Amino acid sequence: MSDARSLSVAAPETPDHEFFSDPAAAVDRLIELYEIASNFLCQRFNDALSTGQPDVRYRAYYPEIRLTTTSFAPIDNRLSFGHVSEPGRYSTTITRPDLFAGYLRQQIGLLVDNHGASVEIGTSLTPMPVHFAVANDASLAVPQEGVMEFTLRDVFDVPDLSTTHDDIVNGFGFVHADGSHPLAPFTAQRIDYSLARLSHYTATTPEHFQNHVLFTNYQFYVDEFEMIARAALKDPDSGYIGFVGPGNIEITDPDAPLPAPAKLPQMPTYHLKRQGGGGITLVNIGVGPSNAKTATDHIAVLRPHAWLMLGHCAGLRSSQRLGDFVLAHAYLREDHVLDDDLPTWVPIPALAEIQIALETAVADVTQLRGYELKRIMRTGTVATIDNRNWELRDQSGPVQRLSQSRAIGLDMESATIAANGFRFRVPYGTLLCVSDKPLHGELKLPGMASDFYRTQVSRHLQIGIKAMETIRAMPLERIHSRKLRSFDETAFL
Repeated sequence: MSDARSLSVAAPETPDHEFFSDPAAAVDRLIELYEIASNFLCQRFNDALSTGQPDVRYRAYYPEIRLTTTSFAPIDNRLSFGHVSEPGRYSTTITRPDLFAGYLRQQIGLLVDNHGASVEIGTSLTPMPVHFAVANDASLAVPQEGVMEFTLRDVFDVPDLSTTHDDIVNGFGFVHADGSHPLAPFTAQRIDYSLARLSHYTATTPEHFQNHVLFTNYQFYVDEFEMIARAALKDPDSGYIGFVGPGNIEITDPDAPLPAPAKLPQMPTYHLKRQGGGGITLVNIGVGPSNAKTATDHIAVLRPHAWLMLGHCAGLRSSQRLGDFVLAHAYLREDHVLDDDLPTWVPIPALAEIQIALETAVADVTQLRGYELKRIMRTGTVATIDNRNWELRDQSGPVQRLSQSRAIGLDMESATIAANGFRFRVPYGTLLCVSDKPLHGELKLPGMASDFYRTQVSRHLQIGIKAMETIRAMPLERIHSRKLRSFDETAFL
């Protein structure tokens, strides 16, 4: 067996770096470079499976975007994205430019317009792992280690954890190894990792995800979402064009069957599609902050315009009733899954645009206004905890903290989703429904729960969809406002 360290490296021929001021042409070149690299790795991997270990090492590289600016010339200070804050060199590796074509054209166009400079497009120095290239070819799959006659990493590059991280979104002053500053919040390897995880957890491919994401923790919402989606497909004026379920089964006929796969994924996901990704995705994340973090960690790379949590909570006030709504304007974070990424001393502010959209949607669906709306909805702090059976512990500690925080509702996912939205600069919000009141003897028992689900799920989901449709109509610069941007931000959203 040859020594991998002595193997020569074979790589595909690619066009030289070139400057572009036309965003469409720049994205076309990114697609060309990506396809050259991906096709090369797929072909060589297929050859290796057929003929055994080659006598060369195969390597291909991600494409990249570079920007160099030398001026402190002021930009429109109302913009939260689309520009860099100071002169310097900036870069980002790119993956799946076909999937992100609209996003990339938009972001490159803003750079060109705001800085009056061209962007440089070419091949980066970051190798593309064969696993991520092969993911584009349904006929290929990377076998487990030990199945092949040779060690995979002796011939191909594999995912590198040192570049699959969140140092850009978590940190301050991050600099790439070549000295350039980050142009985008995620590296190509980080994005590829999440695209693969999304397919695994949701059983739908990233192409189907829409820009407006609803999270829930109950199957009842999924059933209702399908009914709403079918009604939308029947309405030629709705703008919705398709409905996708796990297994990537898509229907455009509202009466067509939508068979469920034999085994549902961990987080069943459904997409009510609209041109340009303007539709709504619903993810049933199940119960717990770990699931909430996992889902948002990976969906974040798709750069959605908003995500909202629609779930159930424990009402903590005697004046609340089962079925009342809780609009979170603050979060008590005792979920612990984000403590290393976003310390609990970091405030998670309410976003005015989201809050107004949700409150307006509640009013429109319930036909209650002003003071009457207070009968069924409270605005306040939502506590998120990592212990589902917190009620079984000594109540003096938890209840004191809940009272001191002025919490009005408690669940296991909302603060995690909001905090990860804050961390990833994705606009977020929470509207919960009171399903039990454990501090007042109203536990979530089967009979009570069934009646609650029957009467409340439909209008709760209608409210979430209506809020998302309001958000969709907002200008991008309004929903992606400066509130979510830190001192040292990337130019790309």
